[in-house]
Amino acid sequence: MTWGAWIDDELASIRSSGRWRQHRVFDGDGIVHRDGEGRTLVSFASNDYLGLTQHPAVVAAAHAAIERWGTGSGSARLIVGSRPVHHELEGALADWKCEPAAMLFATGFAANLGVLSALGAGALIISDELNHASIIDGCRLSRGRVEIARHGDLDAIDRILAERDEARALVVTDTVFSMDGDVADLSGLIDVCARRDAMLVLDEAHAVLGPEPDVAQLARVAHVRVGTLSKTLGSLGGFVAGSQAIVDLLVNRARSAIFTTATTPADAAAALAALGVVRSDEGDHLRARLRDNVDRVRPHHPSPIVPIVCGHEERTLDAAAALLDAGCLVPAIRPPTVARGSSRLRVTLSAAHTPEQVTMLLDALASIGLTPC
Repeated sequence: MTWGAWIDDELASIRSSGRWRQHRVFDGDGIVHRDGEGRTLVSFASNDYLGLTQHPAVVAAAHAAIERWGTGSGSARLIVGSRPVHHELEGALADWKCEPAAMLFATGFAANLGVLSALGAGALIISDELNHASIIDGCRLSRGRVEIARHGDLDAIDRILAERDEARALVVTDTVFSMDGDVADLSGLIDVCARRDAMLVLDEAHAVLGPEPDVAQLARVAHVRVGTLSKTLGSLGGFVAGSQAIVDLLVNRARSAIFTTATTPADAAAALAALGVVRSDEGDHLRARLRDNVDRVRPHHPSPIVPIVCGHEERTLDAAAALLDAGCLVPAIRPPTVARGSSRLRVTLSAAHTPEQVTMLLDALASIGLTPC
């Protein structure tokens, strides 16, 4: 079969399965967009949980960095060095996470690839079955033995660790799972890892409302905290926080950082300014507003990610289209991102949503016979 024929067959297979995807153009800023037909849409799809992509201090910091250093970093940090803002941001991130050191990556995806490939060789890696794709791909690149644990099953993790042959073991998990919006049992995971002498890798990308590990308890185990600049901090990039020794090892072994251009100064400066907001009284206010928005949609839900499971893919696509007609952008999530038969609408809330916009979403859902609760 020629390459052309194979590509045509693959595209036809995607179309016939009802899983065709394509990029759409939405113009606008913040959470209000305009589509190609001129409709005004309120986005319930963004990970800009605190609305900081539009915060004046964050925007001003990015502008100032461009004026000082230009638009790009020039190359990888080990080639051309870092700008001062990279080191300042790493120090602030380490302090925020109560860790001795931190290291920037170009994206959160690259951070997981770097951590797992650098630390996983020759080790046993246990990954929750609902972990993000970046963790899955990092496990594949690790050259370690990978075991998939049933979602949230601490007993299964404990059993796999107890029966292992490898001297080193690593447990990796999202703290907030990106398609279900539920949270990991961090205290239980730390206890298991401490009992079985395993490292714990926590991906905290979506943990704007928690959970936060207990710092004293976390100190009982070797650990790495992976985060992103691209969600709560309203910029672009990823980071790892942990011991100085682990960060030093990643500087020398994490290929997804060594062989790629560094985070732009503008992105680093924006994230640094956003972190200042997050750690201020204003940040407390924004999280409280986000908490209120989540509670209106699904009371006491632990994260801003609220899934509404529709089941069949076609039904989910029809629901997303109906919401779009009502002015609400809510993505339809289908296999292979989620399991067959569990296609869903994925609502994400932001502190930037007004009470009126949340009411608009609830009314639109009710009009098509769906309830988020």
